[in-house]
Amino acid sequence: MSRIGVALMAGALLVYLAVCVWLAVMFFAVGTTVSIGMGIALIVLAPIGGWALVREMQFGFGADRLGRELDAEGGMPEAESELTPSGRIARADAGPLIARYADAAASAPGDWRARYRLGVVQDAAGRRKDARASIREAIRLSRG
Repeated sequence: MSRIGVALMAGALLVYLAVCVWLAVMFFAVGTTVSIGMGIALIVLAPIGGWALVREMQFGFGADRLGRELDAEGGMPEAESELTPSGRIARADAGPLIARYADAAASAPGDWRARYRLGVVQDAAGRRKDARASIREAIRLSRG
């Protein structure tokens, strides 16, 4: 199901880029200073948005691939404490749990599995930015 969503997003990106180019050409055709400025802005900003979406899709595919592989190996971290109704780790339990997984990742700096597990625990604790960095590092390590 998520693959369908990704395909729809990719299609929407192509339509968005095509419309931006078409609008930019129309703005250039008007020929006023403001319209030319808007055309330039569309030509510059649309590819930046496309690049950001492609990067996020690459991250999602990489994280999904590693997650499926780690889960198949039975290496995903288990919930060791009560979770909140939203599925997060309780605040009191998050610190020591993250510290333990961070120590495991630090003791095996080349192991993508340890880094991915750290990212999963950080995400469950609500530390989204740290989790993304850890999972991004796991993706990088898995390629090497």
